[in-house]
Amino acid sequence: MSHPESFFSASYEKARERFVEASRREGGRHQSFVNDASPGMAGEPLTCDVVWHGPEDAQAVLVTLSATHGAEGFCGSGVQLGNLESGEPARLPAKTALLQIHAINPYGFSWLRRVTEDNIDLNRNFLAHGEEPYPENRGYEELHAALCPREWNDAVIASTNRELTAYAERHGRLALQSAISGGQYKHADGLFYGGRGAAWSNKTLIEILRSTLGKAKRVALIDYHTGLGPRGYGERICADPPGGPAHARAEAFYGGDITSPFLGDSASVPLHGVNLEAVHRALPEREVTAVALEVGTIPTLEVKLALRADNWLHQHGDPRGAKGQAIKEQIRAAFYQDAPDWKEAVWERALETQRLALKGLWA
Repeated sequence: MSHPESFFSASYEKARERFVEASRREGGRHQSFVNDASPGMAGEPLTCDVVWHGPEDAQAVLVTLSATHGAEGFCGSGVQLGNLESGEPARLPAKTALLQIHAINPYGFSWLRRVTEDNIDLNRNFLAHGEEPYPENRGYEELHAALCPREWNDAVIASTNRELTAYAERHGRLALQSAISGGQYKHADGLFYGGRGAAWSNKTLIEILRSTLGKAKRVALIDYHTGLGPRGYGERICADPPGGPAHARAEAFYGGDITSPFLGDSASVPLHGVNLEAVHRALPEREVTAVALEVGTIPTLEVKLALRADNWLHQHGDPRGAKGQAIKEQIRAAFYQDAPDWKEAVWERALETQRLALKGLWA
């Protein structure tokens, strides 16, 4: 088997090329969904690629999802390619399939952005748009100007950091995290913007799930993320409410090794409009057990600073200029550690998680 370091690619374009080639080599059924809204950073077409391994009438399906937050796609793509290059599809139990959704947010992956082409945080976008009021985030309202200044230099960074620190001193660190990353629906030019309608990636994911999982009875989903928690550690986060059947199944699948934003033992705060909730709505007659595998990279404050810089860059700066390239390197480091030990830790935790999910589907 190849060493885990070789599974990870240096760009969206290369990651897609390798994933599609390996999928065809391993005999998977491949389908592409093209996003025509924007070309990639290198001018390449932007595509979400979907590959199915296993019988068409599989009763149980493991779904893996990469690049919900585009620039985090290096991690999930590496795991998905590793599955193919290490022969995991051939080890599937009987009547079981593997559905790999590669780069559901191809724009963000290509442009090294966490958001979609609409500046939408896809993992805040899965709401019933137009059917109910959007959640309010008063903390974000208070902090928007500090988080998203019109200038970006050392003096501005220092002064706005002081404002954020003062907010944390008044309300607590958890309140600051919730204000910033909990999601907001008023500032289309801001951070963690959930959008006022379904993004292309939202619609595409729902279409994929409904069109491919019609015959499945049980579904396990693993959504790969990076940027929160200790470097190299993969936290299994369950977004389903504690006490409910989906949360109980996740506990059983993973031997209790899960966390919950609702219980306060997760690196994540409770969020609105996450894709794991949408999976249940898309597959109402299926037994769905879903987790996000969140892998740490660099300290959270540095991650947030990189996101603020990138937001400024795309609202007010030049992504192709020297300053833009420096900010892109910040983003890459925030969501992808190009280091052998990090990649090996990602692969080992992901492989363990996937194998436990497959076992849980038939427990």
